[in-house]
Amino acid sequence: MPPTDKKPTPTTSTSPVNIKLLLIGNASVGKSSLLLRFSDEQWIPEDEASATIGVDFRVHKMEVNGRKVKLSIWDTAGQERFRTITASYYRGAQGIILVYDVANRETFDALPKWFSELESYVPMSVVKIIVGNKLDKEQSRQVSTAEGAAFAKRQNALFVEASAKTSIGVREAFEDVVGQILDAPELWAPVTPNGGESGRGNADMPGTINLAKEGTGNAVDEGSGCAC
Repeated sequence: MPPTDKKPTPTTSTSPVNIKLLLIGNASVGKSSLLLRFSDEQWIPEDEASATIGVDFRVHKMEVNGRKVKLSIWDTAGQERFRTITASYYRGAQGIILVYDVANRETFDALPKWFSELESYVPMSVVKIIVGNKLDKEQSRQVSTAEGAAFAKRQNALFVEASAKTSIGVREAFEDVVGQILDAPELWAPVTPNGGESGRGNADMPGTINLAKEGTGNAVDEGSGCAC
């Protein structure tokens, strides 16, 4: 065979990066709706939706900045009675999506409580994005864009407003947080004691899933996926 100067491409350069994201926020802000719109391009009207029970998750493949990514997205219940269940799912998360309803000031005012919870469960290096959902309810808005952006800046978090109903800003929210995670290899390619990479993501840590197995599912209750 004639000689070739083409060098083999390292396997690690083409392997998808495993990333775990966690959706948190008060009940009824539309966390599940955002996830459903992003993963399945679907939307369920609020009057047909039911509250998430415990934790739900979906696996989604995408490409960001030329890099293949396999997302494990966990959707947590906002009700206080489920906090002890969902707390363990913070472990191993590289990105946190905090959601509030732009037409409900109470959900925005609750964000400091959620950030306080993050301080207990995740490292400061974890990427955070604040999403002001239900942008389609502009006529009922109670939180201005400027106020939301200013709060996000104080928290050193990304910010975007979105509407799961119209899909505006939804993909942008996920791409922004994933893009920033990819810019911080220490979050997704930890170094092992022997100096090598330990593999993509944290698939063996509690609260994560083995992304080598395809499919989506509900981590607690198969009937609990919703647009809450």
